[in-house]
Amino acid sequence: MIAFSAQMQATVDFAADLIRQSKRAVALTGAGISTPSGIPDFRSEGTGLWAQDEPLEVASLQTFRTAPEKFFAWFRPLAGQIYHAQPNVAHLALAALEKAGKLVSIITQNIDWLHQKAGSQTVIETHGSLHTLTCAQCYRKVDAENYIDEFVATGALPHCSTCGGLLKPDVILFGEQLPQAAWSQAQTAAQRCDLMIVVGSSLEVLPVAGLPMQALERGAHLLIINRTPTYLNVRADLVFDQDISIVMPAIAEKVLNG
Repeated sequence: MIAFSAQMQATVDFAADLIRQSKRAVALTGAGISTPSGIPDFRSEGTGLWAQDEPLEVASLQTFRTAPEKFFAWFRPLAGQIYHAQPNVAHLALAALEKAGKLVSIITQNIDWLHQKAGSQTVIETHGSLHTLTCAQCYRKVDAENYIDEFVATGALPHCSTCGGLLKPDVILFGEQLPQAAWSQAQTAAQRCDLMIVVGSSLEVLPVAGLPMQALERGAHLLIINRTPTYLNVRADLVFDQDISIVMPAIAEKVLNG
């Protein structure tokens, strides 16, 4: 157990009280919750993926359709990191809160499936998931487990065993609409919650970045845990800019064990 300053402990206690008192708490997670698991985020200065590559040139639906080799060459090292990553203590903390009935659902912008690996049951994936692939020709959906290792090892593009079409990871690329069912579920969760906990999201990517505002407009409380400022810091009940892998477990521990 990490020893906090008196001021920090009081803030953790207040956050825990918000969660205990809520009836319909929802978490919204972004890339920052997965960086302790070894997955790079997209926008951190100097280290983010977009510091090295122009997103529209490598991670767009247009590139996948017209130059799939270019897309897969960029995606190959990232795919291995994501698929074999393991949940960290922040993921486990959210799973524990859900299991205890203190969290209704998790809305995530991440594609890494780490919430599910941690044990979370109700996860709304607004940007898709690397867990499955879909054939661009016959639309057959397959488990990524049967393709990822060979793709990472050899760079061979994944093809459908039924029709031979190219398999697309079920992640949302630039120029692609969010999955309708997931987006509808995310909006409903945001509009019905009485507390939204933002964990590891800079709230820069629309339309998901607008979900906390929808919650606020309906009277919900807002707790933000993120290294960098967000546009809603001034509206939040509490803001933590410390390490997520320290703060989130400490809050969960206080909620669950007092």
